[in-house]
Amino acid sequence: MRRVISVLTTLAVAAGLLTGTAVADADGLARFYQQDVEWAACGDAALDQAGAQCAGITVPLDYAMPQGRTIQVAISRLKATDTGNRRGIMLSNPGGPGGAGLQFMLHIKGAMTAEVSSRYDLIGMDPRGIGRSAPIDCAWPIGHMLWSAGPDRASFDEAVRTQADLAQRCARQEGDRIAHITTRNTARDLDVIRGALGEAKMSYLGYSYGTYLGAVFTQLFPHRSDRIVLDSAIDPTAYMIGSIRNSAPLNEAALEEWASWTAARDHEYHLGATGAQVRALVEGLIRQAARSPIRIGDHLLDERFLPMTLFTLLFDARYNAHLSQRVRQIADAATGKPVQPSKDLDDELRFMLRGQPQDLSSQAAVICGDAAVPRDPEWYWRNIQRSRADQPVFGPYANNITACAFWPSPREPRTTVRNNVPALILQATRDTRTVYQEGVNLHRAMPASRLVTLQDVRMHGIFGRLPNACVQNAVNTYFRDGALPGTDLTCHAD
Repeated sequence: MRRVISVLTTLAVAAGLLTGTAVADADGLARFYQQDVEWAACGDAALDQAGAQCAGITVPLDYAMPQGRTIQVAISRLKATDTGNRRGIMLSNPGGPGGAGLQFMLHIKGAMTAEVSSRYDLIGMDPRGIGRSAPIDCAWPIGHMLWSAGPDRASFDEAVRTQADLAQRCARQEGDRIAHITTRNTARDLDVIRGALGEAKMSYLGYSYGTYLGAVFTQLFPHRSDRIVLDSAIDPTAYMIGSIRNSAPLNEAALEEWASWTAARDHEYHLGATGAQVRALVEGLIRQAARSPIRIGDHLLDERFLPMTLFTLLFDARYNAHLSQRVRQIADAATGKPVQPSKDLDDELRFMLRGQPQDLSSQAAVICGDAAVPRDPEWYWRNIQRSRADQPVFGPYANNITACAFWPSPREPRTTVRNNVPALILQATRDTRTVYQEGVNLHRAMPASRLVTLQDVRMHGIFGRLPNACVQNAVNTYFRDGALPGTDLTCHAD
């Protein structure tokens, strides 16, 4: 009889391994992996017009207590049309953290060949705490916690007080729920989605922060990882405070490049006849905003957020003209002229300065919940002061204190990524957000991966955003055939 039970147990375990429920049973998670998925219209014009369907996947708020509270994670699906050659599911993340992703595959699908897009169910997702997935809302008076410390000690001290207040607002508004809005839990949600959709493995396409999420997934669920593409990667050992600090020199270099480009068109923008003059004008605007915020439209732009209006456009060299027009508007406003900002700048300032239409406290929840940071304000002040000589515009941003310094300690340790899961990593050498070396470091942490380098291009987020035949061919070939390049690959601008 014992032998029969043993055989039956072995068969049950084997069946579980095929369906992805064996570990779930041991962890008390089977009901999540085996849930019925009810697809319906998305209630979103773009998704519904594209023929997508949406569903809510129930997951535990706390995976250590699967019988406790639950939340729903919203997903969308563009079904595979080539059912005879269907590969499976491809999940995705657009970055952030804090980026909603239900519509994401609509925007990326165009870069895929028909052979690829027709063979996968393309799955968009609002990660936990974001969008339709039990969103975090700390009712912040400003948009986010990543901004410049300003030019002096007084402005830094104000930053310390403000960041402490942001953390306290989250504690009051969200309570202990916020501690579970983390990358490790989102990776676990991905695996529940995979299991609920009846797939043994999942493919994945992630950008920026989404590369960290993807890397964490491969670490937690290596045998559930199929074809993984990580675009504009984060070094897991630097995430997130180190990655932000690493970005300052590249943003200063991009600012120099933009200033020279603008100076060559001084007849159009009148911001300076040399790169040095254009840069001096920008730095002067920041100092002026510190003395007295610059009125532009119905906004008061101060030294905290003026550098961020540059940062948001420097990641893509194709936005040089757009950035020059923006600085021209700010410079005019600084002279007292009545200026109505362009719609994109108006929307950006409304978000940054007022947290409208909604703040990005969900981003803080993930960053602060993932990894502990130094708590002593003097550590940040010393780094800011050291950065000013060669990073006068972006050093005070990249080294500034954040709400994480006042956040409760993370529930879990930082994820160490070291595995042999095959993956394709894309990285531009002049990326201003996740610098090139971060992609190199992730490649080393995942030695079965291949690194595709986009040489001498200033771009963050490549596939589907910057037309490049070399990159697109590498990605589409991998998703179609599962064939990584034989060696690391270098691509150049088309």
